[in-house]
Amino acid sequence: MATTQPLSAGSVPASGTSKPGSERLISIDLYRGLAVAGMILVDNPGSDDLAYWPIKHAEWNGWTPADFIFPSFVFLVGISMVFSFAARLRRGDSRSKILSHVFIRTLILIVIGLLVNVSPIIGLDVHSWRIYGVTQRIALCYIVAAILVLWTNRRTQAVTLGTCLVGYWALLHFLPVPGFGVPGHDIPFMDPDRNIVAWVDRKLFSGRLYNGTRDPEGLLSTIPAIGTILMGVLTGHWLRSDKSPATKAFRLLCVGIPVLAAGLVWNRWFPINKNLWTSSFVLLTGGFALIFYAFLYWALEIKKWRGIWTMPILVFGMNAIAGFVADSLVYGPGYSFTVKNPSGGTLMWHEAAQAWLMSLGANPANASLLYSLAALLFCWVLLWLLWRKRIFFKV
Repeated sequence: MATTQPLSAGSVPASGTSKPGSERLISIDLYRGLAVAGMILVDNPGSDDLAYWPIKHAEWNGWTPADFIFPSFVFLVGISMVFSFAARLRRGDSRSKILSHVFIRTLILIVIGLLVNVSPIIGLDVHSWRIYGVTQRIALCYIVAAILVLWTNRRTQAVTLGTCLVGYWALLHFLPVPGFGVPGHDIPFMDPDRNIVAWVDRKLFSGRLYNGTRDPEGLLSTIPAIGTILMGVLTGHWLRSDKSPATKAFRLLCVGIPVLAAGLVWNRWFPINKNLWTSSFVLLTGGFALIFYAFLYWALEIKKWRGIWTMPILVFGMNAIAGFVADSLVYGPGYSFTVKNPSGGTLMWHEAAQAWLMSLGANPANASLLYSLAALLFCWVLLWLLWRKRIFFKV
C-alpha cells in the first residue's frame, strides 16, 4: 500500500522508535537507503566482466563489498520487525492479529518477486519462470522470524540462530548428495553444482533457476538467511533496551568485531560464499552490519549529524520496495533489448551503452561505472518524485 507522510530534512519517518513518542531512528532508514543504492549499482554494470571489483559479486567462494548488500537488507528487516511489533502490541493488537498481517505481507513480497521475474520487460516465458528471488527470500525469513519474535524470548531466538548456522554446516558437510556421494569424500566440499542445496533446487524447479543448475536464493540456503534476520532481531531488542545510547553503540561495536572475525576464521573450514549463504558468510556480513550500524547510530542518533545531506539517501531508504521495482525497470531492458553498437552490430542495451562510452574515451571499468551511476540516478529520480508527493510504499 502507499502512504503519505509529512517530511523534513531532520525528522523523517523511519523504522522504529526506542521509546513511545520518541523520534524514529533515522539511522535505520539511512542504512536501508545505502543498501538500496548499492543494490542498484551492482545490479546494473555496463559490463559484468569489466566492472570494478567492489561492485561485482564473488563468483563462488570469497567475497566482495557487493556481497554485503543483500544481507544488510535482511538484517534491517529483523531490526525493524522488533520495533514494529512492540509498537503494535502497545496499541493493543493481539499477536494473532499481527501474525495475520505478517502472512499478508509475506504473500505480497512473494508476488512482487514473481512479477518482477516474469514482467513484460524481462520476458514472459512462463516455462522458465524463475520462482526464487530476493523478495521471496526476505518473505520466508520474515515470516519465520515473526513467529519467533511474537512467541519466543531472546534466548530462544539466539539458540535458533546458532542452530541455523551449525545445522546448515552439518547439512552441507555430511549429507550425501544423491547421485554424487558424500561431500569431502566422494566429491569436493561445496562443489558449485554437486551440493545438496543445488540438488534440491533442481528437483523442485529444474529449468527455473537463476544459474541454470543452481540458484543463489534457493530453498535450503534460506536456513542460514534466517540466521541473518535473527541477528537483526537481537540487535532490535538491544536498541529497545533502556541502556544509554552511547552504551548501545559501543556494545554493538564490541559484538560486531568478534562476530566478523569468527566469520573469517570459520571461512577456513566452511568457505564464505554468498551463493550458498554459508554460515561463515552470515557471521562475516552480520558482523559488518553490526559495526556499520554502530557507526551510523553514533553519528545520527547520538551526535545528531543530520541535515540536507541525508535527503538523497533517505529517498531510497524510505521507499525500498519502490526502489526494488525501479531497479528491475533498469536491468530488465538492459538484459532484454538489443540496440546498435558503435561498430554497427547489435548488442544488449547495457553492453551497447558500455561500448558507446568506451568509444567516447572511457576505459572499460569507468564506462561500466558510468552506466551504473546513470542507472542509480534514473532510479533516484523516480523515487524522488514519490518523495515529493510524500508517497511511501509499505508492505
